Amino acid sequence: MSLMKRKIIQELLEWKNSPDHKPIVVRGCRQCGKTFSVLEFAQENYKNVVYLDFFRKPEYAEFFSGSLDVDDMVMYMSSHESLRAKFEPGNTCLVLDEIQECPNARTALKFFCIDGRYDVICTGSLLGMRGYRNLDEMRAVPVGYETSLLMYPMDFEEFLWANGIDDTHIAKIQEYFDTETPVPLPLHHRFRQLLLQYVVVGGMPEAVKTFIETKDMSKVLRKQKDILRGYSDDMVKYADRKDKAVIHECFESIPMQLSKENKKFQYSLVRKRGRADMFMGSLQWIEDAGIINRCYNLSITELPLDGNAEKDVFKVYMSDTGLFVSMLEAGTQLDVLQGNLYGYKGAIFENLVADIMGKMGRKLYYYHKDSGLEIDFVMRYGGECTLLEVKANTGNAKSMKTVLAHPEKYHVYNAIKLGDYNVGREGNVLTLPLYMGFLMRKY
Repeated sequence: MSLMKRKIIQELLEWKNSPDHKPIVVRGCRQCGKTFSVLEFAQENYKNVVYLDFFRKPEYAEFFSGSLDVDDMVMYMSSHESLRAKFEPGNTCLVLDEIQECPNARTALKFFCIDGRYDVICTGSLLGMRGYRNLDEMRAVPVGYETSLLMYPMDFEEFLWANGIDDTHIAKIQEYFDTETPVPLPLHHRFRQLLLQYVVVGGMPEAVKTFIETKDMSKVLRKQKDILRGYSDDMVKYADRKDKAVIHECFESIPMQLSKENKKFQYSLVRKRGRADMFMGSLQWIEDAGIINRCYNLSITELPLDGNAEKDVFKVYMSDTGLFVSMLEAGTQLDVLQGNLYGYKGAIFENLVADIMGKMGRKLYYYHKDSGLEIDFVMRYGGECTLLEVKANTGNAKSMKTVLAHPEKYHVYNAIKLGDYNVGREGNVLTLPLYMGFLMRKY
């Protein structure tokens, strides 16, 4: 097992051990570690691994261009000189990398599923993206014959593992979280330092690996810029011609959107006199590519949150905090690492919390009224509608106090304040250090 331990390995193990499992498609943004994790899992758990990368070797599509009978496809693959493919029933895993490049291979999953002799794991970075300009991929999806798994860049817990923090340390932090007891200062300072590092490095495996090996932030930044350029290339390659420039404009406006006092996404900031109908599809493209998370405004602070979300009023966060910080002005990384948390009006730390919650699979919501009342995030926690305020440094959280003071109006009884301080409680407000955000697992 590599140092870059990923949670998806356990999910793939559960999939393999479940009876009658179907082919599985691992989806996620580019460069979040899908190929590495899938190959690591396959090589550790199967006698034979057959690996096809449709992005680097488009000619592999020929194996799926004729008969989709499993025996025929196996014959084509095993007769290919460079593949050296061995197919042994029950002991073989076929890995189809970047399957969106070969719609026929996606259709073939149905026949592998029915046949059942070989396990199939696929990866796809932009599944659905080509569908904006090409119906082939949409027709190719074998409904009912595949399982889907969403993979994210490394979350904070995986970042901790990569930095040599083992489960006993995490269990200790969990204990202070559960008992609402302040964390002893040596441990508190170490986890605070690790969190600030995570803020600027983020969870892209290449960036994390560079950071661990070199501790050189300029090299990390170069990796992050390369990844952002890769996203830009995808926008050019996969988007409709009319959308290409517009997608870029939307993407580039994100830091500006989040540096405002009211962080609601405004199309007029993308382009002067910009309107929703000009940019809606472009924003959807970036979201579908796994690059951003949307956070919807709630009309009322009540469960179910999704039912009370205003679909046309939202904030936009980068799904990876390191990539977000790399889009900001030079010197921001150093400011954060030195604990200077005053820049960007808390936008960085709001984006951090959006990153943590998004990688937990939580949908994001907030509450804003024209009166000026604003709660950073609202979530379902322990079966209740709970306020979540993010403070880079100590703040008075006036809106939170207003909402909690009127349970008859807002139907909210508890709040969590995440910030640069230790664990504490004052009445119905639980205060937590930002590094404990990933422990808020109770739905």
